[in-house]
Amino acid sequence: MAVGLKAPTTLHPVKGIRLAATHSGIKNDTAVKDLTLIEISAGSSLAAVFTQSHFSAAPVQLCRQQLSSEPASRYLLINSGNANAGTGAAGLKDAIECCAAVAAATGVSRAQVLPFSTGVIAEPLPVLPIKSAIPELLAGLEADNWLAAVQGIMTTDTLPKAVSVRLDVDGKTVSITGMAKGSGMIKPDMATMLSFVATDAEIQPDSLQQMLQQMVAGSFNSITVDGDTSTNDSCVLIATGATGARVDLQHAQFCQALQDVFEKLAQAIIRDAEGATKFVEVNVEGAASEADARSIAFTIAESPLVKTALFASDPNWGRFIMAIGRAPLSQIETNLLDLYLGPVRLLHQGLPDPDYREALGQAEMAGEEIVIRVNLNLGHATARIWTSDLSYDYVKINAEYRS
Repeated sequence: MAVGLKAPTTLHPVKGIRLAATHSGIKNDTAVKDLTLIEISAGSSLAAVFTQSHFSAAPVQLCRQQLSSEPASRYLLINSGNANAGTGAAGLKDAIECCAAVAAATGVSRAQVLPFSTGVIAEPLPVLPIKSAIPELLAGLEADNWLAAVQGIMTTDTLPKAVSVRLDVDGKTVSITGMAKGSGMIKPDMATMLSFVATDAEIQPDSLQQMLQQMVAGSFNSITVDGDTSTNDSCVLIATGATGARVDLQHAQFCQALQDVFEKLAQAIIRDAEGATKFVEVNVEGAASEADARSIAFTIAESPLVKTALFASDPNWGRFIMAIGRAPLSQIETNLLDLYLGPVRLLHQGLPDPDYREALGQAEMAGEEIVIRVNLNLGHATARIWTSDLSYDYVKINAEYRS
């Protein structure tokens, strides 16, 4: 059951973007969509970041190659149910064949079609069902089709994840709409599981890439479910320019709206984490460096003992100081450290707070949304990470993943 998450309702069309989704046969359930196509208008800008996994999937490898030679992408072909990872040269050939089929049907170059996959690793990509579904996808392309599109990229997600906003830029109405998928194997490294965000503002390619990297840092690169980075992580930001409203990194209102979309998508992944019953924010402040702050935050967020205590609603905050103590840090003075659970102070200057009572901690741990805050009192660096608890269902979901 997703924690404080509801399926999206209103998703604004983005001028210059059309989408379609269908069941191609990758998944056995004919009622489930497993293939999505996104059409991007000519002249759009596109930026992307990908997994840093050494075992990156064939579609990731192909995207990198094609973007280096042909940045003017026109179509994104996304399948769920099969990762096309760990498939070697055959997997790369399969991804190329699927892109070539879209290119042949639309009259664009093969390099203008980017492939994305998610699902089971080390199984051959079912090329024929994908190619056979392309005519239906092309016939079904619509601007107001974001909800169907996100349904086509889901795997163990229990709800579709999509966010949409509109804002005024120099008298022109600009839309930002994005979707993401992911519930497990989540600790993105330079990207997310899969995420596609589009705007009809006009943004130059260099500025768009910088903007994407900035947005990802505070959103998808600040979440963890289980500490595992996928072979397929990909995040794409598209600017069609169809409204003629020009923005860049100095446009504070637009950048804040875009950051809100990225953060809500990232939080949605944690709220729908496999087996999750808690949504947890870990804040670290007063660190000597941002690296130290993030190190402590991630160590707490990924500790199995912390996560099981969260699932049990057990205010055993010894788990927290255990995690802090083993975090790889450049500097720490435990006699300066303050630790909080929500507004309740557990530790003051490295010692149990004299006003703390177990009932106070229990009340905080009983909620679905929990905040853990650490103040090292050493400097001014901070970090914020979102995570989930570790439940029986997480083990069950992953134990039965291929069955």
